[in-house]
Amino acid sequence: MVERVTERSDGVTAERVTETGGSTVIVERRGSGVALVVGLVLLIAVVIGAVYLFNQNSRENLKTDAVTQAADKVGDAAKEVGDTAKDAGDAITNR
Repeated sequence: MVERVTERSDGVTAERVTETGGSTVIVERRGSGVALVVGLVLLIAVVIGAVYLFNQNSRENLKTDAVTQAADKVGDAAKEVGDTAKDAGDAITNR
């Protein structure tokens, strides 16, 4: 029985063809798995980017809430000053 083996590789995929006898052909193909690794790295990068953008949005919301609260406090303080000034004016007028 004669067996003939042909092997080829393009750096990414290796192929081995074994021919035995007259009609039996066995073809084995193996990839290097680089595409899987690249896909996994890209998936991790997308997840990290999404987490970063989500946290950035949360920080912006916290800043907005803090500015809103500060503006409310300033408004309340201005109202108190206005009320105090009005009361002082009324006290001077009613003397």
